Amino acid sequence: MRVVLLSGGSGKRLWPLSNDIRSKIYLRLLPDGGGGMESMIQRISKQLEAAGLLQSAYIMTHKSQAEITRNHIGDRIPLLTETYKRGTFTAIAMAASYFHSELGMPLSETICVIPADAYVEADFFNVLRELPAALAESGAELALIGTQPTYPSQQYGYIVPKKTKGSDEDRFIPIEQFVEKPDQRLAKRLIRQRAMWNCGVFAFSLQFMLEALQARGFPTDYKEWHALYEHLPEISFDQEVVEKTSRAIVLPYAGIWDDLGNWNTLTSHMESTIIGPGHMTDSSEQTHLINELSCPVHIIDVPNVIVAASADGILVAHKDKSSLIKERLGAILPRPMYEEKAWGRVSVLHHARSERVEVVTRKLEIERDRHTKYMMHIKRTKLWTVASGEGRFLCNGKLRRIETGDVLHIASGTGYGVKATEALVIIENDIGGSLSEEDEISLAETWESALGYEGGKRSEP
Repeated sequence: MRVVLLSGGSGKRLWPLSNDIRSKIYLRLLPDGGGGMESMIQRISKQLEAAGLLQSAYIMTHKSQAEITRNHIGDRIPLLTETYKRGTFTAIAMAASYFHSELGMPLSETICVIPADAYVEADFFNVLRELPAALAESGAELALIGTQPTYPSQQYGYIVPKKTKGSDEDRFIPIEQFVEKPDQRLAKRLIRQRAMWNCGVFAFSLQFMLEALQARGFPTDYKEWHALYEHLPEISFDQEVVEKTSRAIVLPYAGIWDDLGNWNTLTSHMESTIIGPGHMTDSSEQTHLINELSCPVHIIDVPNVIVAASADGILVAHKDKSSLIKERLGAILPRPMYEEKAWGRVSVLHHARSERVEVVTRKLEIERDRHTKYMMHIKRTKLWTVASGEGRFLCNGKLRRIETGDVLHIASGTGYGVKATEALVIIENDIGGSLSEEDEISLAETWESALGYEGGKRSEP
């Protein structure tokens, strides 16, 4: 069995801490069991490792989140990256085409897709391991995992079993239908029919997915699929595949399952009510403060609210209404003011635009022994001022030592990269006609390959 972790999201319901780059799975707010905090993706990676499934796992994410993913989990799980966000069907199809044409996996291989933000207990992964056998024994084409509802939620999908009476110990149950986010009245009726919440897990054979692609006129070759991606509409796997598959089963899971997609549920799993500088009175019951800014926030006699502050903005909301921020933000989030990279952090300090030029000033914090990619820009120049620390700066194949007070000019068309020998803080000025992600050309991912990119391999001084 191969496990595909679906990662991504627009980051709107947990704004301002989450954004297009740092979506909810990267927020280090959950207790790690050792007195510290970890992110959702770190938590589920640890659980996969404990269940003996980490070596079979892959992560599917957008290319803009590749670096932050590496920052959280390192190189333990291979990454598959989308060039455009096109929905769960296209993401799963790309993974299947990669397994088929690039890795040559057998058609009988079971592919199990799970959301990277699943908040579950260890028993969940015991059910996960049963999926290949359940598919084989039942003759079903698709297997899902469902859990018993605790209240008539209008936010989750429901799985209605064909068998309305039977033992709760049944390993798998045929599915009658799916109902997506019903109103409360229908949700109550579905629960009386022994319906389960859909945990967002899909298991199927590689052959099933490849045949589904062929039936829809899509390629099964990874490179062809990659070339087609830009022109595809956004397609949901639930609508395109799940709801159209008649031979489907559900495996019940009796443990804790939570969707940490809003402040109300996320804060219920946090150990501390205050993270970051600030204070609140004892009369502010059930209130949580999460402050990433340097200035303190004080809360006096305000119960059951979320106060979240970051470089992207400040949210003050009643927890039961906090999800309304998604509607307020509209279709597009503003430019992220904070990002995590594989090498450290980036904070936007200033952004200005005129008719002829755009300027962005950022603070780059590069951790000791970490390095940036070796890259190049065509439509912009950069001015770096080393605020603190030491490192090695590689520019057009020439390597030099840099330290506090150095000023570096990086012209357009210049290959450059930096490695920190001590923690580096660099103030960067980006200047160009229009500053977009498409202007970044990656030349080498590792420091060793960067050193050998121009003029042959050299030793680092």
